[in-house]
Amino acid sequence: MPTTTRIENAFLTVEVSSLGAEMQSITSGDGGSWLWNGDAAFWTGRSPVLFPIVGKAPDDRLLIDGRPYPMAQHGFARRREFTIETTSAMACRYALEASDETRAVYPFDFRLTVEHRLDNRTLTVASMVENRGNEPMPFGFGYHPAFSWPLPGAAGKPHMVTLANGGEPLRQPLENGLLSTSRTPSPFEHGRLVLAHDLFANDALVFPQGAGDSLVYAAEDGPSLAFRFENLPNLALWTKPDAPFLCIEPWHGTAAEYGASPELKDRPYTSVLDGGETKRFAFSVTFAA
Repeated sequence: MPTTTRIENAFLTVEVSSLGAEMQSITSGDGGSWLWNGDAAFWTGRSPVLFPIVGKAPDDRLLIDGRPYPMAQHGFARRREFTIETTSAMACRYALEASDETRAVYPFDFRLTVEHRLDNRTLTVASMVENRGNEPMPFGFGYHPAFSWPLPGAAGKPHMVTLANGGEPLRQPLENGLLSTSRTPSPFEHGRLVLAHDLFANDALVFPQGAGDSLVYAAEDGPSLAFRFENLPNLALWTKPDAPFLCIEPWHGTAAEYGASPELKDRPYTSVLDGGETKRFAFSVTFAA
């Protein structure tokens, strides 16, 4: 059965499950609940880690060097039991290593660690992917945290996402979960997007490039979350119809493009590690009431 690790300081308490190394809650000292609660009426996820793919594969099947492998949306890490490696008052690290089960669907000797760490009002989630084999290892990686919408104490207030770079990145729509090859105009104006549920009527808003490495999710004259991304060039925003959460998803890798090659190495923004190499992916979020 999954176990839960709690880390906390004077400002924040975070609970992380061994199943998927997935956050279960983020609570501030004033009792505010910032992370989605996983209500099955909308979506049971809370903050899944996406590996070894982000998004869907055509017919839920990957090709790796021409050989087919079954692969569900967003990969298998979120459904795997991780092992706790280290824990302290304000940090914990979980690890997942290749097994006979994972090699049956992803034939590589990998090691994935996920660390959650608190520093005052900032939470940092950092992951390391290691290729322990000898052959080049392609993969996608991403985070999928869902935050409360409305934010604590901000019911009835407009909420917005503001890109630090002031950009107006083009959107790449989804077709049956796969990326369309077309682009549509940006919903951002001078880096600002006022949130409305009808924006998500046709699935997630996916911005493969141009969103930058930092943004703020905030209520007007209210609480805010300030994000910074490391080695995560792609961004998606998503919610279910009328659901009280917003996913802010930084990725390195996307769903396969519609009609394109099903080869893993050909998916947009796929990373490839040579034997013995590692790669780090991280985001931090600072909470302000």
